[in-house]
Amino acid sequence: MHLALPVTARAEAPADLSVDEDPTVSGSYLAARFASSERDTDAAVTYLRNLLRLDSRNAEVVERTFFATLVDGQMDEAMKLAERLVKVDRTHRIARLALAVKAIKKSQYQTARTNLSLSVRGPIGDLTATLLAAWTFFGSGNTKGAVELIDHLQGPDWYAPLKALHSGLILDAAGNRKEAGKRLAEAVKLDPGSLRTADAYARWLSRNEGKEQAVAALAEFEKAMPNHPMVLAEIKELKAGKALPPLVTTAQEGSAEVLYGLGATLGRQGGEDLALVYLQLAHWLDPQHPFATLTLADLYEQLKQPLKAIQVYEKVPSTSPLWNNAEVQLALNLDAVDKSAEARKHLQELIAANPKDLEAIVALGRIQQSRKMFPECAGTYSKAIDLVPNPDKGNWALFYFRGICNERSKNWPAAEADLKKALILNPDQPQVLNYLGYSWVDRGVNLDEGLDMIRKAVSLRPDDGPIVDSLGWAYYRLGRYDDAVNELERAVELMPQDPVINDHLGDAYWKVGRPLEAGFQWNHARDMKPEPDDLAKIEKKIQGGLDTVDQPAPVRKAEEDKKAN
Repeated sequence: MHLALPVTARAEAPADLSVDEDPTVSGSYLAARFASSERDTDAAVTYLRNLLRLDSRNAEVVERTFFATLVDGQMDEAMKLAERLVKVDRTHRIARLALAVKAIKKSQYQTARTNLSLSVRGPIGDLTATLLAAWTFFGSGNTKGAVELIDHLQGPDWYAPLKALHSGLILDAAGNRKEAGKRLAEAVKLDPGSLRTADAYARWLSRNEGKEQAVAALAEFEKAMPNHPMVLAEIKELKAGKALPPLVTTAQEGSAEVLYGLGATLGRQGGEDLALVYLQLAHWLDPQHPFATLTLADLYEQLKQPLKAIQVYEKVPSTSPLWNNAEVQLALNLDAVDKSAEARKHLQELIAANPKDLEAIVALGRIQQSRKMFPECAGTYSKAIDLVPNPDKGNWALFYFRGICNERSKNWPAAEADLKKALILNPDQPQVLNYLGYSWVDRGVNLDEGLDMIRKAVSLRPDDGPIVDSLGWAYYRLGRYDDAVNELERAVELMPQDPVINDHLGDAYWKVGRPLEAGFQWNHARDMKPEPDDLAKIEKKIQGGLDTVDQPAPVRKAEEDKKAN
């Protein structure tokens, strides 16, 4: 069976490529391309700088170095390179965007508009340039021109909520209360799931309609995203009788909001490189933006760059409602770079300061679980469960993960109770169905019900390699070796680089009289860096076949023997 534990991503060591070892154009170019393909921005910047010194007139090198420094957040150098780049490519979109943001930062609004007007356009470019130009008009004192510019923008339907939001923000910052309210209400209607839109409208309501209406607006948003720390903090302020200021008050803040919003969207839709550009520019323009920093760090996590994520999380101020979230994520990234002890200590300090910090407790349990500290993680998840007096469907994972930790701690009665509870809370959860179903089959109890659970899990997740592997291995344990081969072959197709699944398929091939194919699968599993205990067994099987290692008896036969006696 493939009862895989949830683990955090491990940072791979960067390639040992030293600039000094090969200071040639070709060597630096290849090293830079490799670093870029691995998304190792620090190394890419180093090699590209070296390449630029060796080939300073090469426009492609200038462009690559500009982009790498911009993505890495080295803004002073990126802006200098942008100036060089537009001399050879007058309409370079990203260089012009960077220079426009630089001008906005300095309140040089006409210069910003000039740069935006010279950039090459497309759907994202049109929207970006128009919204930024509108904020520069606001910065110049021309609110009417700013709103008209947005209103005249034509484009796809997904422009509409952003047009309503930013025209509303501009009008609110300008003090045009009535029209701002209309625009912000329209933005909420067009995009009810946007926190920033809901926040902007609630802030307007608190100053113009009443604090109760503002609380109601935030409470409506909370139905879709409960317990968001920013929302909770604002509701607390409103209930204390405080009105909330506009979300944005300056052209710089408004421009950062444009870049943040588009950057966050691009990051969710697979445009990571451009998202990094937008988010770095947003953070540079408004270092206090509450979400640009967290979204940038989250994107680094998504790109498997935990060290970069840690650096960004450290910039979140302790006064922010999002600070605790940042600290928890920082700890998870410390664990991802194999600083597990430091990560656990960090979380334990957060929990000591606030014993009801459910997020920190669950994160500690995740780390203990991934590090195979099973008795400890069972205790940690118990603390989390104690904080949820009336668990509902959204809490199923707490019982599921405690069940895993109890099962791995050899406490099966407690594990079974937890898994059953998780299934009561969420009857169609495939992971729980898989884990409990296989555990029953493996123990020779509730065989038919357990197998049905695994089949149901596969029907819910037919492309999930580990779950399909569980069905194949359940058939193997039941002595149904032909069925096992069929399912395990499919599991290998889904996850060809998994050592456990390849090992299982090798065992099944051996049982159906296909020793050559069994050997091939075992060799393949051995080369995939399996766990040390598994590796020793695999090597024995390669040398002498399946009979050289202990094999449990088929559980169906064992169950039938019990009944016969």
